[in-house]
Amino acid sequence: MNEVDETYQEPVGGRWRIIFAGIMIHLCLGSIYAYGVLRNPLQEHFESMGLAPTAMEMTWPFIVFLAFFSITMPLAGPFIQKYGPMNVSIAGGILCGLGWIAASFATSPLMLIPLYGVIGGIGVGIAYGAPIAASALWFPDKRGLAVGLTVLGFGFSSAVITYVSRFLLDIGWEIMSIFVLFGFAFLTVSLLFSMMLRFPPQGWRPAGKVVSTSQVEGVKITRYEMARNTKFKGLYICYTIGALAGLTAIGISGPVGAEVFENAGMSTTEASALIFALILPFAIFNGVGRPAFGTLTDKLTPKKAAMLTFLLITSACLIMYFGYNSVWAYIICFSILWGCLGGWLAIAPTATATFFGMKNYAKNYGIIFTAYGAGAIIGGIVSAQAKDILGDFQPFFLIVAALGLIGLLVAWKYLEIEPLAPTAD
Repeated sequence: MNEVDETYQEPVGGRWRIIFAGIMIHLCLGSIYAYGVLRNPLQEHFESMGLAPTAMEMTWPFIVFLAFFSITMPLAGPFIQKYGPMNVSIAGGILCGLGWIAASFATSPLMLIPLYGVIGGIGVGIAYGAPIAASALWFPDKRGLAVGLTVLGFGFSSAVITYVSRFLLDIGWEIMSIFVLFGFAFLTVSLLFSMMLRFPPQGWRPAGKVVSTSQVEGVKITRYEMARNTKFKGLYICYTIGALAGLTAIGISGPVGAEVFENAGMSTTEASALIFALILPFAIFNGVGRPAFGTLTDKLTPKKAAMLTFLLITSACLIMYFGYNSVWAYIICFSILWGCLGGWLAIAPTATATFFGMKNYAKNYGIIFTAYGAGAIIGGIVSAQAKDILGDFQPFFLIVAALGLIGLLVAWKYLEIEPLAPTAD
């Protein structure tokens, strides 16, 4: 049922300021995506101390960060509903900044795991859902677009961090001093913009907008009801595969680029320069993928948007596998994988609201979001093992192509177009 409700007015300053605040907060939280580039300076720092870290050892801080991020996310959901998005976002932002500051004291990859991975991961997990939940409630008429824009900062963060880091390294800064600078910057920015977050009044509707009440109010699925539904299982599997493909691509962008470019005949210096130059376009694909796929989810339904991402993921990985010595194959593949990860960070929360309603949204999406961590852990381990055991990352792309086909079938079978029927209060 569609209806226009003129009873409630937008807040002073407009509801778009909630999205702007979310973008700025996620710009800090998304700094984890820069790890794929920062890991090379970190490895060089540890090697200068007499260590010889393996690919797996350098991957563990990234995996642990994402794991704690995804584990903490569902735990934070009830607190977002109880204490509001502002307070929860402030707490998470403080821990995120402290994690980067603490990481500067690491003297080995092993020490990065608790200092960076655990502290930083918990902080991002606490804060991540607060701006999303606020945006989803303020924009019942265009939820996919709103969520996609809110997480835009998460996608662009890697480019900002990478370029600032490169500038600071070039003028003589040590990598660990850069971690301290970012830590204080993230802490400050998160605090300032978290204060802008709040939920709309109960029953609020955007004046003059068409809103589907069946999705906004009629569906009130609890997390326990959700867990028993086939839509949950299908969405969880699809999100895991989408996250696995995208997060691993981000984590290995630097090492894979070095392999491919050197195979193509480039010098180490030329390869490093090109890897650095590509971070911005990759980040643009990742950032734009969020509102783009959010809008597609609104227009085409979650099912069709999900199927499109898996067609793209499978195609990209096959291009990379069969063209592993091609610079263009690398550029095409990683642009698509970064973009599809951004897409899934809009598809999954929008689908959660569509299928399971807004009443328990923060709790429900918290559970769905653990698929993000599952994808990070599986992808990180498999890609690193492919490198350590087989000598390069090439076989990993064939594995992901096969997973993309599985995701396509799961989305087609389980992500139904119509939302669930309303349940009793």
